Amino acid sequence: MLATEDLRTEHEGILHMLAILRAIASDLKSGAPLPRKRLEDILEFLRVFADKCHHGKEEDILFPALERTGLPREGGPIGVMLHEHVLGRGHIRDMGAALDADAPDAFAAAGLAYADLLTQHIAKENNVLFVMAERLLGAEALTAMHEDFERLETERIGPGRHEAFHRLLDELAAAYLS
Repeated sequence: MLATEDLRTEHEGILHMLAILRAIASDLKSGAPLPRKRLEDILEFLRVFADKCHHGKEEDILFPALERTGLPREGGPIGVMLHEHVLGRGHIRDMGAALDADAPDAFAAAGLAYADLLTQHIAKENNVLFVMAERLLGAEALTAMHEDFERLETERIGPGRHEAFHRLLDELAAAYLS
């Protein structure tokens, strides 16, 4: 498997979680109480799966490989992606603070801002950055990189955690998207 295919597949899971987050934000804006456990689970998914694991693969492996081909870190697509990762972490912090403060409107606002940011971010990666990576790095390097991704995932989040997050996605989708 190519590393870019792995990242695109992970994007599908993240987009699914963003749809769940949007549905919950809509409920919160309509006056529904904070589903604390559900929101804690979503924040864990975003912090661990989306940021620590997925963004870790990009920041620690893919982006440096692209830089070695001559793609600049600053003033180009890598810099934009890194900046958006930072913005996303800020929205996640805001959601956590809103949950701690029992502030449903603040959680909904931060959640929707995060969902909008990441939806646009993922489109840029899938349609621009990963296409560039496939052209610049080639299939052989991206296949080897996928093996590096697997090692990073095991080291960062542990074995079986990826599958547990997918079970969480299925459970939340059944509760909020049906």
